[in-house]
Amino acid sequence: MTFKKKIINTLLILLLGIVLGILSKWLDDFRDDGKILWQILNGTLDLRGIFSEFGIWIFIATVISVYSKTPLRASLNVFLFFIGMTVNYHLYTIYFSGFNPKRYMMIWYTITLFTPTLAFFCWYAKGKNKISLVISSLILCVMIFASFNIGMWYFDLKSIIDLLIFIGTVFILYVSPKNCSISLIISFILAFGFRLLIL
Repeated sequence: MTFKKKIINTLLILLLGIVLGILSKWLDDFRDDGKILWQILNGTLDLRGIFSEFGIWIFIATVISVYSKTPLRASLNVFLFFIGMTVNYHLYTIYFSGFNPKRYMMIWYTITLFTPTLAFFCWYAKGKNKISLVISSLILCVMIFASFNIGMWYFDLKSIIDLLIFIGTVFILYVSPKNCSISLIISFILAFGFRLLIL
């Protein structure tokens, strides 16, 4: 990839973050009566709920990471995506929603600071070695918590959209049937293990 294409790709990822940050806050403020097609679609898919959940952002970050050319570019791309998303969500809230959620935004800014490191390691999830298998399992473990309600004696789906996001993550991290199966088994064991420790 030429230097010019690298710059364009990175700027497009930053732009995606900006657009999704504004869109997610606009959906928070959006009020509808379900009478026109867009409002019916929004009500059916619950777009407001999707963008307020952590799972969709992990999914997008995973996609950006594993499809970046190098781990360093994965770090840069994911960081810029989250910068674009968080800053513009915050600015929209201040200037259009009329309040400043400082504490809430500090959580997201803190997460953003850690994204370059997480994206760097996430890039290796598509490999075929044991380290890649562990990384893939950890990502899926986090996505299990984001997509399902887990307890000692229950396992419930949050929504169809959450299930699709989880399946999408499995697809993105897919290397081979064997790796995928092992990674899923490990991730579910870890998820239930963490839940038991937390309980």
